[in-house]
Amino acid sequence: MSQLFSPIQFGPLALSNRIVIAPMCQYSAEQGRASDWHRIHLGTLSQSGAGLLILEATAVQPEGRISHADLGLYDDAAEQALGQVLDSLRRWSPMPIGLQLAHAGRKASVEVPWKGGAALPPDHALGWQTVAPSALPFNPAEPSPQALDQAGIDAVVQGFVDAARRAERLGVQLLELHAAHGYLLHQFLSPLSNRRDDGYGGSLENRMRLTLQVLEAVRGAVADTIAIGVRISATDWVEGGWDLAQSVVLAKALQAQGAHFIHVSSGGLDPRQQIPLSPGYQVPFAMAIRDAVQVPVIAVGLITEPAQAEEIVATGQADAVAVARGILYDPRWPWHAAAALGAQLTPAPQYLRCEPREQRGLFGG
Repeated sequence: MSQLFSPIQFGPLALSNRIVIAPMCQYSAEQGRASDWHRIHLGTLSQSGAGLLILEATAVQPEGRISHADLGLYDDAAEQALGQVLDSLRRWSPMPIGLQLAHAGRKASVEVPWKGGAALPPDHALGWQTVAPSALPFNPAEPSPQALDQAGIDAVVQGFVDAARRAERLGVQLLELHAAHGYLLHQFLSPLSNRRDDGYGGSLENRMRLTLQVLEAVRGAVADTIAIGVRISATDWVEGGWDLAQSVVLAKALQAQGAHFIHVSSGGLDPRQQIPLSPGYQVPFAMAIRDAVQVPVIAVGLITEPAQAEEIVATGQADAVAVARGILYDPRWPWHAAAALGAQLTPAPQYLRCEPREQRGLFGG
């Protein structure tokens, strides 16, 4: 029996299999509001057969968007627009839906990727003043962020709480807090971007404080029926930066704070990073985290083949695997994985007629 297609529990949330669709920014929102593109894009992914669909990084404050076209959940208009999209998804798919809550910090206020992705200064028509733990830009040539004072930090925490409550009203079943890829929570974690001398800087305990504070606040703001986890970058891939040893300490603290899962990625904080890309290159990080905690751990990063995903789960390297670019390229990746691994899926009845003749039984249920 395929372990990839065995059920798993993320806290209160039961998943039918261990394939997670990772959050992927679409840069197609309007003032934070989901658009028709999200209805098409997410509708397609919701028919993929994966166990869980996590929506893209969703900003908890307007200035927390990566770009002007990022999804947000910080006002009534954004909540209403996303609710309409989610209503469409649920009408046709039973797939559990998660949402990644995020704040881009100093990596905010950029142009969309297909227009170059350059940082936009505060006086640009589509830009704004960015914030960070310290007044250090991502790239030396980019505009400097403002260092957050205590009032600003408190507002960020409240932004996460308010967005989580909006997500709960929309019926979202899982929340993932984004503390990876060089965005605000990761910026507080890493000594490369955090040069503060107050209670949020210096020691590892202080640098972890905001991430743990956000988790505690969100956990207390929504019902216990909602699964809550955190995505981390296990290393900055830069000497003297955030690394695996610190990530293990953080993972244990997250578990103690009530996290139901940990999603292990890497990098994104510093342009000097040197990443040795290869299939499953981040899986050893997930395995190290899994050895340190008792909550489920998701591995992600160049996991593209069904046999590869099966081996990761079956050998205990991770409890689940996340796919991203691979499922953009092949929106039926879980179907093809099930066929390769001798498992069954239950597609929408509209698709039953496409079951391959040589693989009768693929569409069970």
